[in-house]
This record gives sequence, C-alpha cells and structure tokens, in this order.
Amino acid sequence: MRPEADTPRPPRGSTTGQRRALRRSQTDAERRLWYLLRARQPGALKFRRQHAVGPYVLDFYSFEAHLAVELDGSPHGEPEGVARDERRTRYLVQQGIRVLRFSDGDVLRMPESVVEAILVAVSAEGGSRTLT
Repeated sequence: MRPEADTPRPPRGSTTGQRRALRRSQTDAERRLWYLLRARQPGALKFRRQHAVGPYVLDFYSFEAHLAVELDGSPHGEPEGVARDERRTRYLVQQGIRVLRFSDGDVLRMPESVVEAILVAVSAEGGSRTLT
C-alpha cells in the first residue's frame, strides 16, 4: 500500500461555496437533526452544519464539546464506505475531536433519542454543560 493512501485528500466540499451547497442540499435526516440542534437548543451546545476540519467536511460540529456528529446513509454501510469512515474518524480523533455516528434511519425514526445520545456523550466526557 502506498504511504499516501492513508493521507486524507481534500474533500470536494472544502470551499465555502461548496459547503454552502451542501447545506442547501441537506438530506431529510440532516434537516431533521439540524432543526433539533440549531440555536443552542440541546444543552446550550452550539453546532455548525457542514463544518470543514482539515480535509473533511463534517455534518455537524460543536467547537465547545470538540464533537462531530456524522449521519450515515446507505453508502456508508458498504465496505468502501466503512473504510473511508474509519480513516476519517482516525483523523478526527488525532485532532482531538470525538465522533458520534448515527444512521439516517435512526434520526428519522427517533430524532429525540439521537439528541439525547449526543447530550449523554457530552456529559459522560465531563462536559460542563447544563443539560436541559
């Protein structure tokens, strides 16, 4: 295997315009979770959508909690998608970012449970947030 094979490549969504386009073309699951995460609603955490970290664009990111929330659709379950997600997670952990992954189906079927899992992860990590 080539050494550069493990080096992340810049994402297609790395420019401001491309991140804006990703925000405009959200999946139903992203739209549903964003409605619940925006405006510091859960536990007073602030999240950003389609936030660039190094060569990756994260679905949702909280600077305060150093937490990425990634939503996985069907391509993520395929072997190539799983390998790509593992590389991405390794990179983010090296940057000091915790990563939570949820399937699109989980978000659409039980969005409040997903938000609760995010809050539990933050409080378990010793976050000083007041959970509401």
